[in-house]
Amino acid sequence: MEAMVFLLSLIDCCALIFLSVYFIITLSDLECDYINARSCCSKLNKWVIPELVGHTIVTVLMLVSLHWFIFLLNLPVATWNIYRMILALIND
Repeated sequence: MEAMVFLLSLIDCCALIFLSVYFIITLSDLECDYINARSCCSKLNKWVIPELVGHTIVTVLMLVSLHWFIFLLNLPVATWNIYRMILALIND
């Protein structure tokens, strides 16, 4: 069970790192004027919810498997993402 939790966590973290690199590349394209702001926002906005789900899954997995230190490391990022989503829903 513990090996499966860490394997799923590793795959999830790799996907989140890939997503972060994609965000950086897209924002650098915006900075260099290769794409306009509307196109950049439409590309990045569709990946916000999968990022939130990815961080929340890792956090919940670590809580359920009783890995407290890793859970406490992931908790601020998951909390920040949930806070960002709540603010986005309130402002719309």
